Amino acid sequence: MNDPLKSETPSVKRGLDRDSLLLKAVLRFPRTKDEGEVRIRNLSAGGLMAEAPLRVARGEAVEIRLRSIGWISGHVAWVTEGRLGIAFDHPINPKDARKPLGTTEHEVPTYLKKLNNPVAPNKLRRL
Repeated sequence: MNDPLKSETPSVKRGLDRDSLLLKAVLRFPRTKDEGEVRIRNLSAGGLMAEAPLRVARGEAVEIRLRSIGWISGHVAWVTEGRLGIAFDHPINPKDARKPLGTTEHEVPTYLKKLNNPVAPNKLRRL
């Protein structure tokens, strides 16, 4: 049986692995400690494409904080007007970025943890 992915060029297969989404993230530059908000348009295990009004150089080291994942190191792979590509230093699971907020321990504020008491789930506490 002929596998269509095996006959595809690497650039076509790379496009198939990307997940389109709209997600805000924080981008920072370790060299200067500058940081700012960007909008991620697509994400894969190895990198992402973001919209940002930045002037950056190809190859520059960056770190990006994705919700439910945390800080990821990488470098600028390409730049065009208003957009940039980032290649991660280590692969991630892109599906983790779609997890709802509050699903991990460090994302639930203390005051909400008190309300979500597993010992007495129906008992609200007065603060």
